[in-house]
Amino acid sequence: MNHGMKRRVKVIKKKKKLILKKWIRITLLIIFILLFIFSFLKILLWTRDSKNSNKIKKEITKNVKVTEKQADSSNTEIVNPPSNKNNDYYKYIQMDMISVDFNDLLQKNSDTIGWIKVNGTNINYPVVQTNNNDYYLTHAYDKSKNKAGWVFADYRNNFNNLDKNTIIYAHGRVDGTMFGSLKKTLNNTWYKNKNNHVVKFSTKNENTLWQVFSVYTIKAESYYITTQFNSSESFNEFVNTLKKRSKILFDTEVSGSDKIITLSTCKDSKGNRIVMHAKLIKIENK
Repeated sequence: MNHGMKRRVKVIKKKKKLILKKWIRITLLIIFILLFIFSFLKILLWTRDSKNSNKIKKEITKNVKVTEKQADSSNTEIVNPPSNKNNDYYKYIQMDMISVDFNDLLQKNSDTIGWIKVNGTNINYPVVQTNNNDYYLTHAYDKSKNKAGWVFADYRNNFNNLDKNTIIYAHGRVDGTMFGSLKKTLNNTWYKNKNNHVVKFSTKNENTLWQVFSVYTIKAESYYITTQFNSSESFNEFVNTLKKRSKILFDTEVSGSDKIITLSTCKDSKGNRIVMHAKLIKIENK
């Protein structure tokens, strides 16, 4: 091959490399633009869903009467008091329960079974229940499609006669809505205020008060959402496991004769969960 031919080959190879680099840059630019559009649309849809769910919550709060009951009635029962009179339990049973008028809520959504409030968080929502644990992951309280979902109870739970473990779920939204503020319960600031260590839950039939005994993070599993137990011994073993998992040590005695409520939400995209457990300490029949 003569010198002129070699030179032409080199020029052709150089042009091919330049063309290849140009197409690589164009391809990367297209990928970047597509990723930007995809991310922008996700943010747009996320914002729209949050806006819609906040609007629904605001309308509910405006129309539904949620009152703090400042005195116990003849229908109030103190549940499983511990023998140690210095236990925090005796402070918490003095606290107010919430009572909710469900007439308006049931007209809006017949799936409504209760209202839950957790001190020291933004959790203050009506709770719904249907025949599965999927529907309210993608639907709002008014049953419109919404990725923010709503606060809902496990379909296996019975609210005419509370199970040993009543389970409430919701998405952990980054703006703190739904169960997004449950992460606060893992902070020392939340823990140091002992008035925060209660869950208030009202249903059509009962007003209830629950004392927190465990908060932690864990990978998705089915153990802590067990609802049925063969004996008080197996339930006692179950709650002892939950207590050992807690990031914080609570002054709460829990035994096989107790009933508990479990709050569960997503912590991150890796499937980790934030979980809170509390035991029933006071109940009032309506």
